[in-house]
Amino acid sequence: MQDVMRITPLGSGQEVGRSCHLIEFRGTSILLDCGIHPGYDGLNGLPFFDRLEPETIDVLLISHFHLDHVASLPYFTERTGFRGRIFMTHPTKAVTRLLLGDYLRLMASKKGLSSGAGSNAEDGSGNSKNDVLYTEAELQACIDKVELIDYHQTISLGQGLKFYALNAGHVLGAAMFFIEIGGRTILYTGDYSMEEDRHLMAAEVPHASPDVLIVESTYGVQVHASRAEREARFTGTVERVVTRGGRCLIPVFALGRAQELLLILDEYWQANPHLHHIPIWYASKMASRALRVYQTYANMMNARIRTQMDISNPFHFQHIQNLKSIDVNTFDDRGPSVVFASPGMLQSGVSRQLFDRWASDPKNGCLIAGYAVDNTLAKEIMLAPKEVVTLEGRRQPLNCLVDYVSFSAHVDFMQNRNFISRVDPKHIILVHGAKDEMGRLKSALMLQHKQLPENKRPTVTMPPNLQEVKLKFSRRRSAKVMGTLANREEEPQEGEEVGGILVTQNFNSKILSPKDLPTYTPLRLGSVISKLHVPFAGQVSTLRLLLNEMFSSVEETSEVNHRSDATDMDENTESESQCEIIIFSLHEKQVNITIGKTKGLATVEWYASPVGDIVADSVIALLMHAQSSIASIQLTSKPCFHRRSLSDAETPSHKRPRIDSMLRLFHDTLLHQFEQSSVEASYEARKVTFEIKTDASLDSTALLGGDQLQCRVDVLFEEDDDYNAKITVECSDSKFAKNIQECLRGVAEAGGPVRL
Repeated sequence: MQDVMRITPLGSGQEVGRSCHLIEFRGTSILLDCGIHPGYDGLNGLPFFDRLEPETIDVLLISHFHLDHVASLPYFTERTGFRGRIFMTHPTKAVTRLLLGDYLRLMASKKGLSSGAGSNAEDGSGNSKNDVLYTEAELQACIDKVELIDYHQTISLGQGLKFYALNAGHVLGAAMFFIEIGGRTILYTGDYSMEEDRHLMAAEVPHASPDVLIVESTYGVQVHASRAEREARFTGTVERVVTRGGRCLIPVFALGRAQELLLILDEYWQANPHLHHIPIWYASKMASRALRVYQTYANMMNARIRTQMDISNPFHFQHIQNLKSIDVNTFDDRGPSVVFASPGMLQSGVSRQLFDRWASDPKNGCLIAGYAVDNTLAKEIMLAPKEVVTLEGRRQPLNCLVDYVSFSAHVDFMQNRNFISRVDPKHIILVHGAKDEMGRLKSALMLQHKQLPENKRPTVTMPPNLQEVKLKFSRRRSAKVMGTLANREEEPQEGEEVGGILVTQNFNSKILSPKDLPTYTPLRLGSVISKLHVPFAGQVSTLRLLLNEMFSSVEETSEVNHRSDATDMDENTESESQCEIIIFSLHEKQVNITIGKTKGLATVEWYASPVGDIVADSVIALLMHAQSSIASIQLTSKPCFHRRSLSDAETPSHKRPRIDSMLRLFHDTLLHQFEQSSVEASYEARKVTFEIKTDASLDSTALLGGDQLQCRVDVLFEEDDDYNAKITVECSDSKFAKNIQECLRGVAEAGGPVRL
């Protein structure tokens, strides 16, 4: 039997932006990330939510706080039917609230609306608040629904779904998610970095190999220069611009890579006194709050930052000043300066306003320090156009220096390939990358795996948005033996039978001894006892005979019952009578028949089970038959209440008639197989001997000269064993003798009582 896992990119399929991936497997649905596309506005930037039914999503996992991974979360939680659970790390939640609040204000100002405007509010051009995606109240309601997860903390949600987070190294709080769903495993990397920088650790590698790896492919087959080379180029470019009197714009997102670049530039300024007079501005309304977040979660950064925190605050910069608010029109930029401003893609905000103001001056410079998404101004100016269009819509020449140095904290080809090799998945799904870069990475991975045997090569797919990837998995049929069943000295042998209770929970099966159920499961072992009162006016001896004929190993016990319910008694009779209670036990005392405890009633009591129920039904039928059969004796109107012990001679025997009937049954069987004159029988108490003469033989050498074949058959019931007949056959034809023996054994088993 096969199960099909469906993975559908709702965003970042053969593109960078609006990361969102739907996983469906064995009745469970998971959504990974919920971002927007920075190159599009309003509803156009959302993932393709119309592909899914939001109310069917069980859990939504957010990898980190960048807008292309989280910015559509409030829209999805507040304006759709989503009712699932949301998980992210502590820093991600803290920074998400800051970033999305700033993003909301930016979008509202761009549309000319207040962030708290009503749903029907419109600006002068007819733009509806719906284009802003959500309100401040909806943002707060969304954040309130978020649940937190620590690195290496396992969350179990039932239905075979559990997951834990690993450090992804991309930004503070970035997480990979290792997911187990329906007995299969998935690793979602999100954006990750395998390189330790000035404040963050490198990503972790999980110990287990997943069935499916969903991995970013941002840089395709590109290989980054060494970190020292990139830092030297970054600081050198900034110094070159400011020393010639220019202003250097570094567009960044308010949180993430900005803190890394601030650390680099502040350290460089400290080492170069001739630059101390040149100011460095960090233009962000969230600057102080963002740095407080970083200080709060310094324990999640690398050893370098943690060591510095013991001495002084590494985020208390000596040469960098915060600008909580900036009016570009009145900003004094007459001298050289360096300005970090958001957003990083130059699509709007302070960074775009400063770029429009400085782009035409050849002394100035714009340094792109992160990945630039298609359809953004940052990507456009990297192609060195002669002109650009300002926010107001006018065209102006692009004369300033434009340079690109990657500090985006995404893996390059070598890091990505090595990570994939170490993880060793069975299926690889590439996401979060431009189509061309992704295609080159897919070709390189397939070429690398070509040397492996075909049955060990992982599949590599790069689905575009909305293209469903179907992965078929054979349903695993295995169970762990646990508890006292596994606590044994000798090793189990192949083919050895194991008896216990099979418990399956969340698609994982285990075999346990019944007494171990409370230890390893929330289950408890119980039993149901059934009791039925049957009217009984027959003789106990008749019932005893029928029970022994039907079942083997019938146990019989008796006790004295003192009762005062006798109605037909003489005046001289004592008020209290004594009666004998007979108890018959079957099936290892799982079924008990009590006679004599209550006048005129037989009580059948049994432990409910498939076998117990069948035996109880048979016993009830025998109780009814014991009262109506010819062998039953009609009770007198005044039953005897005396107790009188019988001598051995007077004790009725129910065993000998059974042996006689079995011996005659053997005789009748042989008579039906052979001519009547060919079978002679000699009876001796518990034994019978048959002499058989026949001209039929299975062995041609057994009959010589036309003589008849003679066989002797002995059937013996040993003393104190009325159920097992010892059958021996003596004959010159061994095959013929074996057939007779097997025939009589079958008769013995069929005519004997049921063995429980």
